[in-house]
Amino acid sequence: MKHWIQAARLRTLPLSLSGIIMGAFIAKWRLSQEGGVWDWRVFALALLVTLLYQILSNFANDYGDGLKGTDKNRIGEAEQRAVASGKITAIQMRNAVILLSILSFAATVALLYVAFYPANIREFWIFIGLGIACILAAIGYTVGKKPYGYMGLGDIFVFIFFGLVAVLGTEFTQAGRLSWSGLALAVGIGAMSSGVNLVNNIRDIPSDTETGKITLAVRLGNEKARLLFTVLLLLPFLLTIGIAFGSWLALAGLVYFPFALRAIRTVNRGAQGPELIPVLGLTGRAMLLWAIIEAAALILV
Repeated sequence: MKHWIQAARLRTLPLSLSGIIMGAFIAKWRLSQEGGVWDWRVFALALLVTLLYQILSNFANDYGDGLKGTDKNRIGEAEQRAVASGKITAIQMRNAVILLSILSFAATVALLYVAFYPANIREFWIFIGLGIACILAAIGYTVGKKPYGYMGLGDIFVFIFFGLVAVLGTEFTQAGRLSWSGLALAVGIGAMSSGVNLVNNIRDIPSDTETGKITLAVRLGNEKARLLFTVLLLLPFLLTIGIAFGSWLALAGLVYFPFALRAIRTVNRGAQGPELIPVLGLTGRAMLLWAIIEAAALILV
């Protein structure tokens, strides 16, 4: 069980939760202005769905990289992947990926049934397709003959699915439509999610280059990848200032900045390998904190 919990990579779960929290409470803010009803069941099911997607993605990543030999040179017990280290066999992990895919799809159907059925059949089926796309994206990062994570597209997919899809999709399931505020906050969540993925790949530039995993960090090179990380973590700062023109309470979201600044300093002082591991947690906490406070600021307007 310890090895399965390690493979689930619990420190990455804030990536998923942040987008759902942000999207759900943007919808709550809008519905309160319009006299609509916010459904806690949709919120709870959305949290369940995104947690399943995240764990599925982590298991599939472990499985795909393990088969390709990408994880064989990881240093330190904490950074050894389950399949590559032999703690979990490839067959066991494959079966876990299949099981998580089934559970993820079932939870997605339950969420969309509560959110849309039977009043909005068209939206129900559109979001079923989007759910399938999320599951395929979670698996396709490292699994298959041409995984997109090996072509430098991983950070873009993270931005789309952890940012735009998570926030705007959650907003739509609650409010039935989208907003410019939702789009701005989705960009912020997507930027920090991509930052987590990017710093993970910055750490792995040497081993990824050796094994032929051409991530965006490998394509950009060490210095430019670290600069991009800085830009991604500063973007929510600028978005917060912009949102504050509509609600000064949004400035409270800047409490995320000390965490982001610590992560930026660590990355830009040239930290390597295991030294970058704390940055993953720092960035994840910064994102979750920003999401919760910005969402609360909207509700209190």
